Amino acid sequence: MPTPTRSDTITNVADWLARNADEAPEQVAIAEPTKRRREGRRVYRTVTFAELAADAERIARGLVAGGARRGQRLALLVPPSIEFVTLVFALLKSGAATILIDPGMGRRNLLRCLEEARPEGFVAIPLAQAIRRLYRGRFPAAALNVTVGGGWPLWGGESLEELRRRGESSEGRAIALPAMESSEPAAVIFTTGSTGPPKGVLYRHQNFAAQVSEIRDFYGIRAGEIDVPCFPLFGLFNAAMGVTTVLPRMDASRPARAKPARIVEAILEWQATQSFASPAVWNRVGPYCRRRGIRLPSLKRVLSAGAPVPARVLGPMQETLSGGAAVHTPYGATEALPVASISAVEVLQETWPQTRVGQGVCVGRRFAGIEWRVIEIVERPIVRIEEARTLGIGEIGELIVRGAVVTSEYVTRREANAMAKILDAGREAPPGSDITPSGEGGGARTGLAQGPAFWHRMGDCGYLDEQERFWFCGRAAHRVLTEQGPLYTIPCEAIFNEHPRVFRSALVGVGAAPRQTPVVVIEPQEGAWPWSRSAKRRFAEELRERGSANPLTRQLKRFLFRRQMPVDIRHNAKIFRERLAVWAAGRPTY
Repeated sequence: MPTPTRSDTITNVADWLARNADEAPEQVAIAEPTKRRREGRRVYRTVTFAELAADAERIARGLVAGGARRGQRLALLVPPSIEFVTLVFALLKSGAATILIDPGMGRRNLLRCLEEARPEGFVAIPLAQAIRRLYRGRFPAAALNVTVGGGWPLWGGESLEELRRRGESSEGRAIALPAMESSEPAAVIFTTGSTGPPKGVLYRHQNFAAQVSEIRDFYGIRAGEIDVPCFPLFGLFNAAMGVTTVLPRMDASRPARAKPARIVEAILEWQATQSFASPAVWNRVGPYCRRRGIRLPSLKRVLSAGAPVPARVLGPMQETLSGGAAVHTPYGATEALPVASISAVEVLQETWPQTRVGQGVCVGRRFAGIEWRVIEIVERPIVRIEEARTLGIGEIGELIVRGAVVTSEYVTRREANAMAKILDAGREAPPGSDITPSGEGGGARTGLAQGPAFWHRMGDCGYLDEQERFWFCGRAAHRVLTEQGPLYTIPCEAIFNEHPRVFRSALVGVGAAPRQTPVVVIEPQEGAWPWSRSAKRRFAEELRERGSANPLTRQLKRFLFRRQMPVDIRHNAKIFRERLAVWAAGRPTY
C-alpha cells in the first residue's frame, strides 16, 4: 500500500487545488476547446493551476460574503467548462453542499430531483435560472442565486462577475473561509435511476478525499499528466491530483453521439496520457481508430466506467495503445465508487471466454480501501450485519461493501436508506456519527454517518471466485423469479448476444413473482431487422436453439424484437429493464 503523503491528510479536496497551485502554478489545469482552428490545430481557452485556485478562492469569498453558509445546498447547473470546474471548487471552499444533477436524465427527472433536493439557491446558466423562476413554487427556499454567463436577464439573482468583485473587495478579502470537518456535507449527487427513481446521495468531504487517493494510487496517476475526460466530474479529480484536464468537444450528457474524431483530436494534439469515458464513447472511438489505423501512443491508460464493458468495445481500444498501456474498467456505483477494477488484457485473455458461456462479467479485484462480501439475497431491510448470511466462493448473492469511499445515506427518498445500509455494531463508529436505526425491525434509518460502522448494499448480484474477483450477474431487482427458480440477466443474455445478428438482449419477467414468465427482448444488429412475421419466427427459432444448448437458458422460449432498447442516455448501455417488462406484457411473443 502506498506510503501516505502530505495530501492524504487533506480533508477538503479544494485544498489539494491550492497545493497544486503552489507546486505547479504555470501548469495548465483546464483546457476548453473553442470553435476556431489555427494552422490545423484547435484553439483552446486555458487556465493554469494558479489562476484556477485564485479564481475559486475569489468566488468562494464572494459566496460567503453574500450569505452562503456551510452545509447550505446550492444547485450547480453549468455545462462542462472552465467555469464548471472553478465553481465546484469555489463551492467546496465556501462550505456549501453542491447539488450535481446530470441534465442527460431529462427535464422531468431533473426538475423532480431538484425539487426533492430542496436547494437554497442556484448557481446556473441563464436558461436554468429562467426555469427556476418559471417553476419557483417548487423551489421556495432558493434565495441565493448566481447567473453564470450573459445574454439573458439575471432572473432575481446576481452575476458571476458581481460575485467575483465582492470576493475581491476589502470585505471579501477579510473573510476567513471555513475549515471543513471530514464528516460535513460536500455534495448531493443523484443516481441514474436504472432500478427506480433517481436518489440523491450525500457525499461528505471524506468521501471525495478518499476517492482521489484510491484512484490516484491504484492506477499510478501522477501530477503533470494530461487527461481527456468525456465525463465532466472526472475533471474535478484531475484538478485535485495535479493532472491537466483537456475537455473534448462533445455533449457529455449524450456520449453515444460523441464524434470519435474530436476525442482522438484532443488526445493527439495534447499528447494525453489518460482518457476517461463511458463504454458508449469507446464503442465509437475504438472502431474509428481501427478503420483508420490510428494509434494513440501517448496514452498510459484508458478508463471506462458506467456499465459493464464487452470485449467488442475493449478489443479495438486496447489495439490503439502501445507498450504496457491498458484499458481499465473501474466498477462501482454513485453510492460507492470505486469498488473494483480489471484491465482489458485480463478480460480478453482470461475472463471473457467464461462470460460468453454465461458465467457473468468479471469486474475485477477490489480497491485497497474496500471490504466486500456476497450475502444471500433477501427482499427486506437488513438492520444488522449479523442478520446477513455470507455466501461462499461461486455462490450468487448480493454484493455489500464498506470503506471510506462508500457514501453514508440518501438525502432524498430517504426511505431507501433502510434497504441500502446495514449496521455493523462490532465496528467503531466515527466521532459524531448517528448510525442507530430509528426503530427496531428495519424501520427507516436516516443520518447514517460515513465510516467503518456500516455496509452498503450494492443491489448487484454476483459471486466471488477463488482469486477474490467479483463476477457481476445483473441487478438484484432485475432477476426473473420463475417457478423453476431465479434467472439472472447478465449470464442469460450473454448466450443470445453471441448470435451474429444480435446487438444486445434483455431478459425481463412478465407477471408477478415468483411465477414470472421470462421473455428475452432482442435488439438486432444494424441492418439485421426481421421485417416480416415469418422472419421474426425464424429468428426466434434460431435463438431458441441456441438457448436450449445451455442449461442456464434452456427454459427461455419466448422472444420479442425491438429496434432500440430504452437506455440511460448518459451511458447508452444501462438498459431500463423495468420499462421493457411493462412494454413486453401483453405482447404476443415469437
